[in-house]
Amino acid sequence: MNFLRTAARRFSTMDLPGSSVQCSPFTQAVVTSMRKLYPEALADKSFDNTGLLLEAPFDSSRRQKNSVLLTIDLTTAVADEAIKNRNSAVVAYHPIIFRGLKSLTLADSQQRSLLRLAQHGISVYSPHTAVDTVPNGMADWLCDVVTGNFKAPKDSKAVLKTSESSMYTAPTYPDSPIPTVNPKTEGPAHTRSTIHPSPAASIPEGFESAGAGRLVTFNEAQPLTSLIDNVAYGIGLPGGIPIAVPQGSSVDRINISTVGMCPGSGSSVLLRSGEIPDLLLTGEMSHHEALAATERGSVVTLSRTRTPSTWDATVQNDEEGQPEVFVSEADRDPYGIMIWRGN
Repeated sequence: MNFLRTAARRFSTMDLPGSSVQCSPFTQAVVTSMRKLYPEALADKSFDNTGLLLEAPFDSSRRQKNSVLLTIDLTTAVADEAIKNRNSAVVAYHPIIFRGLKSLTLADSQQRSLLRLAQHGISVYSPHTAVDTVPNGMADWLCDVVTGNFKAPKDSKAVLKTSESSMYTAPTYPDSPIPTVNPKTEGPAHTRSTIHPSPAASIPEGFESAGAGRLVTFNEAQPLTSLIDNVAYGIGLPGGIPIAVPQGSSVDRINISTVGMCPGSGSSVLLRSGEIPDLLLTGEMSHHEALAATERGSVVTLSRTRTPSTWDATVQNDEEGQPEVFVSEADRDPYGIMIWRGN
C-alpha cells in the first residue's frame, strides 16, 4: 500500500513526455474570449456539443498567424481556406464533432478535415447553442432584425477582413425598394422576453436573461409585410424568403402581435408551449411542423442567417502584430435559390 501511495505521488509529479504540449497562446486567448462571451454552461447539453473540439499542438517553429476564421459550417472548403491563410483557430458555429467518435480516419471527409487542421496547428472551437441563448446573442439579434432595430457594429480590437464572395449564395440583386442603409434607429414599441429561461443553476453572473428563444410582443400589431421587409434587410436582401401562412389568409392582410425567434431548428423551442406566437422566425422547421403551426393560425418564415460580422472579444497583441478576424469566403448555405427562366 505504501508503495502504491509513493508511486502515485511520484507519477503525479513526473515530467511526462508531452505533458507541456498545448495550443498556441493566441488560440488560448480566442477560447478564453469565446467562453467569456458565450459561457459553455448556457449551451443545451441535452443534445449539443460545444467548446474546444480540436486543440492543435503549438509548434513555435511553424507559427500560425494571429488570426481566427469565422464560419457557420466547417466544410472541406473552409478547412482548405484556414490552412491556406495559416489561421490559428477556426470558430465554427455548428460543431463538426456532434456525436461520439470511435475512430479518426482519412476515409471520412469531416474527420479528414480535423486531422489536416491538427497537422497544421489549427484548433477548432464551436459555441453553437451558447450563442443562441446568451443575452445579446443570436436570438436577440433576430429580435433586432424583425423589429428593424439595427445596431451599429461595436468597435473591436481585432481587424475584420471581408471580401465579396462569388458563391452562388451571395448573388448581386437588382435595385430594391428596401433602402441599402436602414434609416430606422429603433423599431416599433415592443417588449421582449425569453421563451425558455436557462436553469438558474447554470446561469453565470451577468447572464440572467439567458435561455432558448425570444418572444417579441408589439404594443400595436404590425403588418406582416413590414416585418418580412425587416427580415429581408437584416439577412442581406435574399432573393426570396420561405413563408407559410394559414390557409385562406392573404399575406398583405395579416397583422402580427407576437413573434417567436429561434436561430436554429425552432420547433422544439417555439412549438412547446400551449399558445404559439403569431409569427415564427427560425432557421429551419420541417414540413409537418410548419403545417401544424399554420393550422393553429400562425405564420412561419425561415431565416438562414450568417454569423454577424463582428467579433467583440479581448485579444492581446504580441510580436506577431495585431490580431485579425476573417469571415470565411468558402462557407455557404447548402441551399441556394434557382429561378426558372421559362416562357
